[in-house]
Amino acid sequence: MQNEENRIAVLGIIVSDGEAVEAVNALLHEYGEYVVGRMGLPMRDRGINAITLVLDAPANAINALSGKLGRVDGVSAKALFGK
Repeated sequence: MQNEENRIAVLGIIVSDGEAVEAVNALLHEYGEYVVGRMGLPMRDRGINAITLVLDAPANAINALSGKLGRVDGVSAKALFGK
Protein backbone atom coordinates (compact mmCIF):
# COMPACT_ATOMS: atom_id res chain seq x y z
CA MET A 1 0.00 0.00 0.00
CA GLN A 2 1.79 3.12 -1.19
CA ASN A 3 0.68 6.71 -1.27
CA GLU A 4 2.12 10.20 -0.82
CA GLU A 5 1.78 10.01 2.96
CA ASN A 6 3.95 6.90 3.27
CA ARG A 7 7.43 7.15 4.69
CA ILE A 8 10.41 4.86 4.34
CA ALA A 9 11.81 3.74 7.68
CA VAL A 10 14.18 1.21 9.16
CA LEU A 11 12.96 -0.44 12.35
CA GLY A 12 15.56 -2.07 14.57
CA ILE A 13 14.31 -4.68 17.02
CA ILE A 14 16.25 -6.49 19.75
CA VAL A 15 14.57 -9.49 21.35
CA SER A 16 16.32 -10.47 24.56
CA ASP A 17 13.65 -12.83 25.90
CA GLY A 18 12.79 -15.95 23.90
CA GLU A 19 9.30 -15.90 25.42
CA ALA A 20 8.64 -12.68 23.43
CA VAL A 21 9.27 -14.17 19.98
CA GLU A 22 5.66 -15.24 19.43
CA ALA A 23 4.31 -11.78 20.33
CA VAL A 24 6.87 -10.09 18.07
CA ASN A 25 5.99 -12.32 15.12
CA ALA A 26 2.27 -11.68 15.66
CA LEU A 27 2.83 -7.91 15.52
CA LEU A 28 5.04 -8.21 12.44
CA HIS A 29 2.33 -10.26 10.75
CA GLU A 30 -0.28 -7.64 11.69
CA TYR A 31 1.79 -4.92 9.95
CA GLY A 32 3.04 -7.21 7.17
CA GLU A 33 1.50 -5.15 4.37
CA TYR A 34 4.05 -2.42 5.10
CA VAL A 35 7.17 -4.60 5.31
CA VAL A 36 9.44 -4.23 2.29
CA GLY A 37 12.26 -6.33 3.74
CA ARG A 38 13.21 -8.21 6.88
CA MET A 39 16.49 -9.56 8.19
CA GLY A 40 16.78 -11.54 11.39
CA LEU A 41 20.02 -12.52 13.08
CA PRO A 42 20.02 -14.96 15.98
CA MET A 43 22.94 -14.07 18.24
CA ARG A 44 22.92 -17.26 20.27
CA ASP A 45 26.17 -16.48 22.10
CA ARG A 46 24.49 -13.37 23.55
CA GLY A 47 21.02 -14.85 23.91
CA ILE A 48 19.32 -12.27 21.69
CA ASN A 49 17.75 -11.95 18.28
CA ALA A 50 18.33 -8.83 16.19
CA ILE A 51 15.71 -8.00 13.56
CA THR A 52 15.83 -5.22 10.99
CA LEU A 53 12.77 -4.19 9.00
CA VAL A 54 12.47 -1.81 6.07
CA LEU A 55 8.99 -0.31 6.05
CA ASP A 56 7.00 1.73 3.53
CA ALA A 57 4.09 2.97 5.60
CA PRO A 58 2.32 5.98 7.06
CA ALA A 59 4.32 7.46 9.93
CA ASN A 60 1.54 6.69 12.41
CA ALA A 61 1.64 2.97 11.47
CA ILE A 62 5.43 2.86 11.89
CA ASN A 63 5.21 4.59 15.25
CA ALA A 64 2.36 2.32 16.34
CA LEU A 65 4.33 -0.83 15.47
CA SER A 66 7.45 0.47 17.20
CA GLY A 67 5.46 1.38 20.30
CA LYS A 68 3.63 -1.95 20.45
CA LEU A 69 6.91 -3.84 20.08
CA GLY A 70 8.53 -1.72 22.80
CA ARG A 71 5.74 -2.61 25.23
CA VAL A 72 6.48 -6.34 24.90
CA ASP A 73 8.65 -7.51 27.81
CA GLY A 74 12.15 -8.38 26.60
CA VAL A 75 11.88 -6.35 23.38
CA SER A 76 13.45 -3.02 22.37
CA ALA A 77 12.51 -1.26 19.14
CA LYS A 78 13.60 1.97 17.47
CA ALA A 79 12.53 3.51 14.16
CA LEU A 80 14.73 5.60 11.87
CA PHE A 81 12.88 7.61 9.22
CA GLY A 82 14.27 8.66 5.86
CA LYS A 83 14.22 12.35 5.01
